[in-house]
Amino acid sequence: MRAVFLAAVAVIGVVGGPLTALAQSDTPRRSPPRIIITPRPPAADPYPKPGAAFPGPGYVRSCVAWLEPEARPSGTVIVPRQSCHWVRGRA
Repeated sequence: MRAVFLAAVAVIGVVGGPLTALAQSDTPRRSPPRIIITPRPPAADPYPKPGAAFPGPGYVRSCVAWLEPEARPSGTVIVPRQSCHWVRGRA
């Protein structure tokens, strides 16, 4: 009985080896992950476009700056302020 058992194990080992290899090769292959590449938007133009914020050529910004006290919970603090507007002329 022991010899029959060993013979059966040997047969299963010989037959089982190639069968498991075949079973592994029959598994469905995954498709590679899809990677979508989108181009970067163009760099921002350093010059303002004509419109509400920039009146066009022939205008310059005139700015006035000052220091102003501001009340905060920790106490009064002096903060910088600035006001600008467009005027006709060259810098």
